[in-house]
Amino acid sequence: MHHRTNLRKNIRQAVPNAGSFARKFRHNSALSQRARGNGRNERGAFSPPEDWYEPRETNDGNYRVVVQKPGDGYRHVVTEPEIRERLAQLPAYMLESLEVVQLSRITRKKQSFPCYGMQWGSTLYLYPIESSLTEFYARSPSPAQYNEARMYGGQWREVPPCSWQLTWSEATVKDFYLNNILIHELGHLLDQRNSSYTDRERYAEWFAIEHGYRKTHETRANRPVQRRHHSG
Repeated sequence: MHHRTNLRKNIRQAVPNAGSFARKFRHNSALSQRARGNGRNERGAFSPPEDWYEPRETNDGNYRVVVQKPGDGYRHVVTEPEIRERLAQLPAYMLESLEVVQLSRITRKKQSFPCYGMQWGSTLYLYPIESSLTEFYARSPSPAQYNEARMYGGQWREVPPCSWQLTWSEATVKDFYLNNILIHELGHLLDQRNSSYTDRERYAEWFAIEHGYRKTHETRANRPVQRRHHSG
């Protein structure tokens, strides 16, 4: 987790059976459009972080996808068909408690507290990214941030005197969202054992590597190379 608050505790007190809050928060001090880092925001009173979807009494695993307009200067990097295709690759039991996947909008409030994704209750939320596919850091990324982005093809560039850029291509940012963010949030939803922040985050990170990165990237690495034959 890049940046997180104590809202998870407040949410769990205010909303029955609400899951852990937030994933991949980006720094809230602006540089150009926005930046991200490792700081923590402390909030007192409970403030709903997202649209709440009341869980159904019975869940058959047939989740729905809600698509909101991303907001000016932002774009969603994955589509409903891509989300459904990716989740369909997982065992059916992993989707039994999932009810909604929402592609959320960016608001002024969320611009000051932006993130890639979040799990709340039985819903997974994915957030849009800058239309340029270039993100800005007001400070150097942590080793975890740096390495994770590179795992999925993100390209870092230091911008003197004290800022960094993270640039994605169309393919790499889809890979990042579908095989990391989405799967990480699903891991939070499925984690019924851990209660502390550290343990829940450790489990979700493991889940994303095991069922996201490793499965898809090993499959690509083992895929046979197709040779083209040219007739003489």
